[in-house]
This record gives sequence, C-alpha cells and structure tokens, in this order.
Amino acid sequence: MTEFDPGAVRAFRFLTCGLDPATGEARLGYAFDDGPEMVETIRFPGAPFALDGARAAAVERALRLLHLIAGVSYYKAAVPPEIRIEAYDIDAETAELLESIYENGLGEFAYRNGLSLRGKVHFPVRASGLKALPQELPAAATVGGPSGPTAASGRALVAIGGGKDSLVSIEALRAAGIEQTVAWVGGSPLIAACAARTGLPVMNVGRALSPLLFELNRRGALNGHIPVTAVNSAILVLAALLHGHDQVVFSNERSASYGSLIPGTGEVNHQWSKGWDFERAFARHVRRNVAADLRYYSLLRPFSELAVARQFARLDHYDQFFSSCNRNFHLLGERPAQRWCGVCPKCHFVFLALAPFMPKPRLMAIFGRNLLDEPEQAPGFDALMEYRDHKPFECVGEGRESRAAMDVLADSPAWREDALVRRYAREIRPQLEASERGLAPLLEPSDDHGIPEGLWERLRAHFGA
Repeated sequence: MTEFDPGAVRAFRFLTCGLDPATGEARLGYAFDDGPEMVETIRFPGAPFALDGARAAAVERALRLLHLIAGVSYYKAAVPPEIRIEAYDIDAETAELLESIYENGLGEFAYRNGLSLRGKVHFPVRASGLKALPQELPAAATVGGPSGPTAASGRALVAIGGGKDSLVSIEALRAAGIEQTVAWVGGSPLIAACAARTGLPVMNVGRALSPLLFELNRRGALNGHIPVTAVNSAILVLAALLHGHDQVVFSNERSASYGSLIPGTGEVNHQWSKGWDFERAFARHVRRNVAADLRYYSLLRPFSELAVARQFARLDHYDQFFSSCNRNFHLLGERPAQRWCGVCPKCHFVFLALAPFMPKPRLMAIFGRNLLDEPEQAPGFDALMEYRDHKPFECVGEGRESRAAMDVLADSPAWREDALVRRYAREIRPQLEASERGLAPLLEPSDDHGIPEGLWERLRAHFGA
C-alpha cells in the first residue's frame, strides 16, 4: 500500500451531486487532483418523493449546499491550496459561508495538526469553465407550511443526539404543542432507543462516507475533528424539504459559542458549528437561498448548560436511556460496555452539571458511580473549571459554569464530603472572586437566539416554571 502524501495534492474537486427521488438516495462526489472519485451516500427514508416546481428547486439548492458542506470530511485529508466546483456555480455569499465553516469548523483539526487555515480556504465564485445547470434555480423557494418570522406552530424536524439537551428541546416543544418528528443521522442504537422513548414519529437518515476516505487515512492522510453539526444541519434541511417540515430544530446552548483558550494560539472552539455564529449565518443562508419559509434554529440557544441541566433534572422519563458519553458515538474504536464511561470530559461535565439539581441517589443510579468521589479524576474536573488547564476539546460548558456548579456542591451537605468537592473548597475556591461563584446569573436566558417569537414566549415560561 503506497503512502498518501497530503502535501503533494494541489486541488480538491467537488464533482457531481444527485438525488434519486425514487429511492431517496443522494450521492455526493469528490476527488483530489486526478485521483479516484470518492462518493458519499446519504439515504433519506420515505421515498419515493414527488418533486416538482418550487419544491424541486429548493431540494436541488439544499442538495448543493449539502454537497459543499459535507465536502469538509474529504477536504481535510490533504487541505490542498485549490478548490474546484465542477458541476455548478456559487455566488460570493455562498463562498463566504463555506469559507467560514471550513476555517472555523476545522479549527481544532488545524491546531492538532500544526496547520493554519486562516485566509487559505478559497471557494471559487463563478470561476471560468464551470458547467452551469441548464436552468438557474430561484434564489429561494416557498415550499413549506404557513410559518413565518413569528411562527409558533408548524411541523418541526428535531435533531436528537441521545443526550440531555435534545430531550429537553423535545419535551419543551411537546409542552408548546408543536408537531414534531425526531431525526438523527447514522446508525446509533443508543439514539434510536432514546428516539423511541419519546413516543414521537422518528426519522433515521443513513450516511455512508466513501470507503476511499478511510483508505486514505490508513495511508497517511490528515485526520481530525470536523464541524459535524454543520453537516448534519445540511442533511436535515434537505430531509425537511423532502418531507414538508417547515422548521429544523437543534439543541445547542449558548456555551457552545465559547471555545478553549490555548496559550500562544488563542481560542479554538471544538464545537464551533454548534455556536451562534454558525447558526445565524446558516439560517440566513437557508432562508435567502434555499427556502424562504424554512426556519433553522436552536431551541436552547438562549440558555446556559446549567439552565438546560436544571430543566432536564425535572424529567425522569429518560434516566436509563440518555447518554452524552462521546465514546458511544465514535465511528471507530472501542465503545464502553455501559452508557457512561465515567472518565471522559463529557461524562465529567454532565455529572457535575446535573449534581446541583438532582438528588444524589438518582444521579448515581444514572452513572453507576460517584465521579466526584474519585480523587484520580481531579485533572479532568480541573480542566472543566479551567484550573491549571484549558477547557477540553469537547462539547462541554464554560469554565465558569463548572466552577459555579462545584461551588454549589461545596455548600451542599449531600456532596461536600466527596473527595473532589472537598478539594475544590480547600484549594480552588479561595482563589476565586465572589462574582465568579454565583449560580443565579448563569440561569438567566440570553437575547441572542433565532427562536420564532411566539414560541420563544412559551419556551421562556416553560423554563421558568
């Protein structure tokens, strides 16, 4: 097997993309230089689909957007200096969105591989020699129901990830009377079990990366974290158009907008595509260039991780079904025998975030152990609190949230004798200003969100109840 040399690659090529309405299968083609075509397949359930007029145009626009965003999984294998789009043209607005997704969404990948992508990702705008489709599509098409900027009803396609956040969103939408279908991408049995537990209609979209990509990885391609939420967002936008939903709802809270502060490097955000900058730009692009009445937003954007944890603690329907442990969702490698490994940053953070709001026996029953009474886990919790380390490259809350949660536990008779809580009270708390320790300010919602106005009023009342 010959080695793959990323530095020898000069161009990343977007080839063709297509969707077969009879089978629901989309095929996305890519290549490096004159190398073999890498084809990703995405299968949307519910075929055959009747596509004509405005809906067909919107689906084609969404398919192109998915083709362009999903390409990040392949582009990263070599990060060549040139990008070519060979089946259609894009305008400057689309190029700007894509360059932001690739540069920011690959921030952790670039950091870990010793690369700098700033100013080096250039998508061609109406470059010469491109083969335009015979008929230009309208800039935006109206294909859904009666939803608009202040809509509080309609049909929502809600992304479910198997963790507490999406379950909080689903129950909040249920309380608000919103018709919803819960959807996920890939074949996770854990997510499928959580989705079934909701009792709602479900949609499982299949995604198969090109086998050639895994071969390149074995031969020396660059590898690392990608903005997977951006890819899944594009997939679910297309799914919503195929099935007639007028809202695509994610469950990204406000702390997703804050990254890890790396000495000598600056901020690197593992979850950039879960942040407000991505959501705002992507939602605007969908409205202006795909379907004018399709709303994309995060239901939890105004809230901190702790506010979401407090809301989840009010539910007990999912205690033995949910998991946020990322080891359950790796494409490759060993997975834990239980739903929680107990040693990764996600396990640490979810345990810590729920502890102030949930009876201790209930939380220990969920995890099967008390993570805060295991002295050897101190470095992991230190990183969450940004004490002697930076925030982990994981989807966890801000350092101030972890410090505030630990501070509550230090005053709790149920928790204060546990090893890591005692250590916090003895070693870390004396170094904090009083203003850094309050929980109440972190439970207040923000005004930065894209939630439809009528729904927002109901949601705010639901969280405050």
